[in-house]
Amino acid sequence: MPRSPLALAALASVAVPGLDVYDVLRSPHTDADFDVVVVKDATGTRWIVRAPKRAAAGAALEAERSLLAALARAHDTGLLPFDVPRPRGAAAMSDPDGGRAVVYSEVSGAPLTLATMDPGPGLAAALGTALAAIHELPPTLIEDEGLPTYTADEYRERRMAELDAAIDTGKVPPRLADRWENQLENVAWWRFEPTVVHGDLGEHQIHVRGEAITGVSDWMDARVADPADDLAWLAASAPDDVLESVLEAYRLARRETRDPHLIDRARLASELALVRWLMYGVRTDNADVIADGEGMLSDLEALLFAPDDED
Repeated sequence: MPRSPLALAALASVAVPGLDVYDVLRSPHTDADFDVVVVKDATGTRWIVRAPKRAAAGAALEAERSLLAALARAHDTGLLPFDVPRPRGAAAMSDPDGGRAVVYSEVSGAPLTLATMDPGPGLAAALGTALAAIHELPPTLIEDEGLPTYTADEYRERRMAELDAAIDTGKVPPRLADRWENQLENVAWWRFEPTVVHGDLGEHQIHVRGEAITGVSDWMDARVADPADDLAWLAASAPDDVLESVLEAYRLARRETRDPHLIDRARLASELALVRWLMYGVRTDNADVIADGEGMLSDLEALLFAPDDED
């Protein structure tokens, strides 16, 4: 059963001594793994309270808490041009699964709205520079926190194993399965230098003010892996001219040799996100999620394979 906003506000008061909660708002980002609220103190400062619903989510929350401290230091020393949520305290919960709710200071700015982004040297360029800054972070920052680290070959094999498991369910359209298997077997696509990646980027995770990126939140999927993963949402949704502006700034800010198949893998990652959603439903035996995943795969198949498409 979801925890009430008032219960989470009470946990915030325990986690941060002296925090005087004045108002409580349900966050729009509450999901299957976490209850989330925004609380305001008497000065108007906003705080984020996140409480895990499952033991596995609690472990991910604790790992992110340590990583955020390291990322905050990276910002303070100039390695990151944007801020991150800063953990300010934690409070044990009385649930049977245990775990702790974590309280963060809120990152300034509003969530990015891709539909209003213009191409050129403004926000699109700032986004490209911010993405490059993530990918230029030293991999030891992730490794020291015990978070996943992959070579390019290991990551390709991981993707292939995920696809094989989905195919075994019989719920992946055969033409999509063939398309993805061919792309995963094209080794030329997978000669990339692994980098630090956020792992779950989208509009809600990127905070902006004017034409500046002020912060990036939700780092629980951070790892050393394929930088294309952080571009998947843009490859799927951004207009071509906006995407090109982001990529131009990104490439200028990266020190690594240009990756000729970066966007190819980003588009693949955006498509495979539907498979991961389907498999989340399978693992949790959630019929609604399974049906949603199957519907999205069917829509994608219709989009990619028009009646006159001979590929």
